[in-house]
Amino acid sequence: MKALVYGGPGHRAWTDVPDPAIKDPEDAVIRVDAVTICGTDLHILKGDVPEVEVGRVLGHEAVGTVLEVGSGVRSITVGQRVLVSCISSCARCRFCRVGQYGQCLGGGGWVLGHTIDGTQAERVRVPFADGSLHVLPDGVTDEAAVLLADILPTSYEVGVLAAQVSPGDTVVIVGAGPIGLAAVLTSRLYGPSHVIVVDSSARRRQLALDLGADSVLGPDEDVRAFVDARTGGLGADVTIEAVGLPATFELCADLVRAGGRVANVGVHGAPVTLHLESLWIKDVTITTGLVDTRTTPLLLRMLAEGKLDVSGLVTHRFGLDEMQDAYDVFSAPEESEALKVVLFSSQGVA
Repeated sequence: MKALVYGGPGHRAWTDVPDPAIKDPEDAVIRVDAVTICGTDLHILKGDVPEVEVGRVLGHEAVGTVLEVGSGVRSITVGQRVLVSCISSCARCRFCRVGQYGQCLGGGGWVLGHTIDGTQAERVRVPFADGSLHVLPDGVTDEAAVLLADILPTSYEVGVLAAQVSPGDTVVIVGAGPIGLAAVLTSRLYGPSHVIVVDSSARRRQLALDLGADSVLGPDEDVRAFVDARTGGLGADVTIEAVGLPATFELCADLVRAGGRVANVGVHGAPVTLHLESLWIKDVTITTGLVDTRTTPLLLRMLAEGKLDVSGLVTHRFGLDEMQDAYDVFSAPEESEALKVVLFSSQGVA
């Protein structure tokens, strides 16, 4: 089969690899019908994730059809249409038993496209199929569902829930990429009084407004003065970092009020200065984390019932064999204006 293979920092290839096979009784093999590219994949290609070995098939988000299941799989059957979660769960370890699937000690967590071969391929082996696949309702499209493999639960859990967004809050989201825009969508579920989005792209700022943001600002504007004017000089109740750069984290820490919450969602590839000299006295809570995907069933139900509209997040569509072109587009958003790109196999349902 064909797959996108990591060849070391700066190198990738769409090439032939062996078909995946059942290795454990709890495995399933999935035909990939739709797949997307994540910003984390770009971090891997930059060399920011040294755990990823040369020769690894990348990708951790997909929708597909079950081709084969191991003898220990109980709830997934051949022929079902499923969402492949970015997080795998053994369902038995200390962390999985309390819903912290991202920290799985039993061989799960973030493994696809990280420590085992991933989803940017014609087929993928998924470990712990019962806890790592979600059967899709008939009315949910592949394109919509694949966004629930990672970005929606990530923005919701690591951003909105971790920051305890509450009714009446002033929320600042720094970064209007896919994660930041998904945070706009999911923060609105909690009735904040004002959602402010900061991003360098005028187009992404407009998309943020379309998805429910109340105000948008460019980084060259006086963001601190704007937030102070909205909050009587107190600062934001919640700031969500959705970029992964030192400057954007420091902006979030600067904008939060005393007693406020900073949720870091972005993946950082370089050290960040934590200004404890100014934060220590402010009772500020700073959270980080890897998504657990414990909310995926809830988000999937909301999507199926028309309560969650993700249609504005996909900007480019490709065939699966156009993987290299899709990477070129996704990795140059300033020129391509790409948010999420989705690739479909010939069997996929757009």
